[in-house]
Amino acid sequence: MSSDQDLVVQTVREILTGHEPTQLTPDRRWGADLWSDLAEAGLTGVGLPEEAGGSGGELADAVAVVATLAAGAGAVPVAEQLLVAGPAVLAAGLALPDPSQPLTIAVSGAVQVDGSGLLTGTATDVAWAGVAHWLAVVAAGPDGDVLALVDVSGLDATDAANLAGEPRGSYVFDGVQAQVGPLADDVRARYALARAVQLSAAAETVLAWTGQYAGERVQFGRPLAKFQGIQMQLAEMAGEVTAVSALVDAAVQRLDRGEPLELAAAAAKVRAGAAVEVVARQAHQVHGAIGFTEEHRLHHLTKRMWSWRDEAGNELTWARVLGAAVAGDDPWAALTSAV
Repeated sequence: MSSDQDLVVQTVREILTGHEPTQLTPDRRWGADLWSDLAEAGLTGVGLPEEAGGSGGELADAVAVVATLAAGAGAVPVAEQLLVAGPAVLAAGLALPDPSQPLTIAVSGAVQVDGSGLLTGTATDVAWAGVAHWLAVVAAGPDGDVLALVDVSGLDATDAANLAGEPRGSYVFDGVQAQVGPLADDVRARYALARAVQLSAAAETVLAWTGQYAGERVQFGRPLAKFQGIQMQLAEMAGEVTAVSALVDAAVQRLDRGEPLELAAAAAKVRAGAAVEVVARQAHQVHGAIGFTEEHRLHHLTKRMWSWRDEAGNELTWARVLGAAVAGDDPWAALTSAV
């Protein structure tokens, strides 16, 4: 990690100290105050070029912001804005909205756009629906799929949420005007990688908390970490976290080099999703019942991990992508593109 990324991480952590992990409810759907502080510091535009209205910086800086917020259970749409929707809007040649106004992405549902840019249909499973100001939506145009950018601040969204309480609603369009541009071919892969980055950071944090707790909690006259069974659980967690981190880093580096992303993102998302069960189960077993309570920090992260696992394509979805590539004409190229 460069000195610039160290500074970014330190700044995000300092902001997070003023915001307890948000217990999301129907009345409190996201961390609005946290978003305001991040936007004021310019962190909602990191990795997006200054000439387009962003804050500048590299992809690695944006990944550092997303990972740090994920580890801190920050309930804000930064992953969608910095790693998926923002780059997709720029790739489509559209004007980047003000980074202080939340921008999210929709890749599910059935949305059409006509030649004059009018949207019809329904976008489903939209992260931060009802919270985002702008929505970049994959839509079917007269000549194929396109990216449509629409102001959704005045539209109603359904109030569905994922397991962690993060908004995941739908929008219905009936002749809504949008800006339209060509669709980058890596939007879905970027979305999967964004979730993998979040899962990796959350899993790493859960492992650290669990190791700390095992070293402090005393049973039968000695710390939990002195028991062989607990050591085995921690070792299994560490193995999962290391494997996920390696694949996520490889995918981020591939994206940074401008190389095809799909297989690397698929491998990272599959591995990150598979690790959720092991890491969450072992962490809660070591912590005991206290980890399940709403007041405990472990509660916030493990529910988000279970939610993110199924979003942007689950393990089955991306395993099929990997399987089709490996079963193709050049399996060696497929394998070396995935890791």
